[in-house]
Amino acid sequence: MARTKVFDENLILEKAMNLFWKKGYNATSAQDLVDFLGISRSSLYDTYGDKHTLFIKALKQYRKERIDPVIYAVDEPEDIEAYIRNIFEAAKKEALDEERSKGCFMVNSAVELAPVDKEVRAISNSIMQDTENALTKAIKKGQEKGIITKVHSARSLARFIFNSLNGLRVTIKFDASQKMFDDIVNVCLAALKV
Repeated sequence: MARTKVFDENLILEKAMNLFWKKGYNATSAQDLVDFLGISRSSLYDTYGDKHTLFIKALKQYRKERIDPVIYAVDEPEDIEAYIRNIFEAAKKEALDEERSKGCFMVNSAVELAPVDKEVRAISNSIMQDTENALTKAIKKGQEKGIITKVHSARSLARFIFNSLNGLRVTIKFDASQKMFDDIVNVCLAALKV
C-alpha cells in the first residue's frame, strides 16, 4: 500500500526555488535540499525526481509566478512609460526586499548553467524572447502615440531595456543601493523619450 504524502508539493517546490535562488544549482547539495525542505531524501526523489529535475521545475515555477504576469500585462497599460518603469520597479523590489540580494533567479541560472545545460538554456532563451517581444510591443505602442523615440526600432529599444534590466539584476547582487538602481532606471527611461 502506497504511503500518503504528508507535505504540500507546491510549498516544497517554492522552498526549493528559494534555496536554488540563494545558493545556485552547483552549490546546493542533495543534503542541503533534504535539510532545508524538511523531507526525506526518498520523498524528495519520489516526488520530484533528481536534483536537476527539481531545479528545472523550480525555474519553470519562477517563470510562471514572476515573469509571465509581467509579460502578459503588456496589453493592459495605456501608460507605456509606467509599464516599463513597473518592470524595473518589480526587479528593484525583488532585489532590495531581501536581507542579502539574490538577484534574479532566471538571470542567475542562465549565467551559471546556460552555457552547459541545454534545458536551462532553452528556458532562459524562451523567457528572454518572450520578454523582448512584450517590451517591443509596448515600445511600438509608445512610438505610435509619439511618446517614445523612433530614432531606433522598437525591437532595438526593447533589447536595450532588457539588457539594462538584466545588467541591474546582476549588479544588484553586489551593489544593492537604491540610488544606483534609480539612476540607471531614469537614464533608461530618458533614452526612450522623444
